[in-house]
Amino acid sequence: MGKVVVLVGSMRMNGNTRILAERFADGASENNSVEIVSISDYKVNPCTGCNRCYSSEGDVCIQRDDMDAIYAKLADADVLAIASPVYFYGLSAGLKAIIDRLHTPMRNTFGIRQLALLLVGATEVPKLFASIEMQYESALEFFHLKDAGRVLVGGVKDAGDIIGDPKLDEAYLLGKSIRRP
Repeated sequence: MGKVVVLVGSMRMNGNTRILAERFADGASENNSVEIVSISDYKVNPCTGCNRCYSSEGDVCIQRDDMDAIYAKLADADVLAIASPVYFYGLSAGLKAIIDRLHTPMRNTFGIRQLALLLVGATEVPKLFASIEMQYESALEFFHLKDAGRVLVGGVKDAGDIIGDPKLDEAYLLGKSIRRP
């Protein structure tokens, strides 16, 4: 049994992103332990780019905030799922801050081997998810991670719009397919 961490980048507690992430987690929990980590529960400052983590004992960031708790959750995860609403063709700011704080060499000690992507957008323009997918693919390649899969949902703006969308079943099946690498 593996450990899956789902980072939810929405501040809306019952929004479309959270609903999609929970459906993915339902499927993943059949074969894994799953923890949903919502950015709304943590205060994480942006990376300052000081690179002190490269020279500090234990590669720790000099900032003292809730990122330490997130590092601890990621340290023994096998799979990381990123779930985010799409704002102006990018991830949410809170989620981006967490990802940027993974700039530390501490990330090289993590056991994450697979990455999944769950995105929700209000519109259905053809390239809504393209820039995020490009960053995602670059991260997969750079960190030698396996693409566990993606569920991309457009046309869901208001909280609850995703309810009844067939993409929820797709998220469940993607979660269910997750096995320890």
